[in-house]
Amino acid sequence: MADNTIKKNIVIKNRRASFDYLFMTHFTAGIILTGTEIKSIRKGKASLVDTFCYVDKREMWVKNMYVAPYFYGSYNNHSVRRDRKLLLTKKELRKLEQELKNPGFTVIPVSLYINESGLAKLDIALARGKKLYDKRQSLKEKSDRREMERSIKNY
Repeated sequence: MADNTIKKNIVIKNRRASFDYLFMTHFTAGIILTGTEIKSIRKGKASLVDTFCYVDKREMWVKNMYVAPYFYGSYNNHSVRRDRKLLLTKKELRKLEQELKNPGFTVIPVSLYINESGLAKLDIALARGKKLYDKRQSLKEKSDRREMERSIKNY
């Protein structure tokens, strides 16, 4: 009984996204999954590498998201990299559609997690691609932050 009450919080992050993109606004979207997909995500068998979102017929879709086949799925297993529909409010969809018309903007999945209710949620961000000098600046800030933490630790 104690094992059922303790839930391991599954969070799958797109670590490369914060390096390649500058996030403008964040949204949390539900995601439509099949039975074997949610089981694989609960085991932590998913990846957001090279994943992006697009709008088609007033619906938001996530493309190229990897969800490993479920081991016990047999013939009911899902296709690994299929397009999955995201659940957003009409207001959020309209805002994202307007912003995507501007050049240089895209919608990037940042993290995938299971909430307290057991539902899969995808954090997405409206983002603009960074230039090479922006990436260098990010690396410099990261190394400076580490150096400050080390110096504080040594005192």
